[in-house]
Amino acid sequence: MKLYIIRHGETEWNTVKRMQGQTDIPLNENGINLAKEVGKYMKDIHFDYIISSPLERAITTAKLITEGRNIPFKTDYRLIEMSFGKWEGCRITDPNVVPPEFDKKFHEDPSNCMTPPGGESFDDVLKRTKEFYDELCATPEYKDASILISTHGAAGRCLLANFYEDKKDIWRGQIPPNCSVCIVEVKDGIGKVIEKDKMFNHAKLINNIVGRLKYIY
Repeated sequence: MKLYIIRHGETEWNTVKRMQGQTDIPLNENGINLAKEVGKYMKDIHFDYIISSPLERAITTAKLITEGRNIPFKTDYRLIEMSFGKWEGCRITDPNVVPPEFDKKFHEDPSNCMTPPGGESFDDVLKRTKEFYDELCATPEYKDASILISTHGAAGRCLLANFYEDKKDIWRGQIPPNCSVCIVEVKDGIGKVIEKDKMFNHAKLINNIVGRLKYIY
């Protein structure tokens, strides 16, 4: 089994650093163009299945990348982004709403980050993405399949944690850029990351949004 785990394209809330979480924000023009460009560079990669987060930004990204191809497509709630609860729509840097230590812990020490009121912890997302991965491995039709998985920044990194011994290092050096792809090979239930945050697109297009890629919200 080979997994192509992609983070969705850019949204307007990404550009103004609002916490999106499970709020269903669509791709902006840059995000649409980026997904289309990535699709050009992935056109020769065969996919047997597409599994996406149920949020529009992830679904649209997957459909734009595979436009014109007849590939079985389904959504799975376990791939949805981390919930920020009552803080969704707020800027993480607003000290009147979000405690300043949340921003620091979220980026630098996520395993010890507080849970947003009404939201999820990283442990919650690690648990549901592990359940998703375990189910993939237990499904016979996926054993030799090539699967595009369209998800989000935090959810994608939590899914990637299944392939590393250290589960606390969530970000693995950085928050994944929009439309970056992690490629994983799975043999006998053991996954190995063979590419991390690969960009299937022109550097020029990336430069249009590079200043906004630090934040996942």
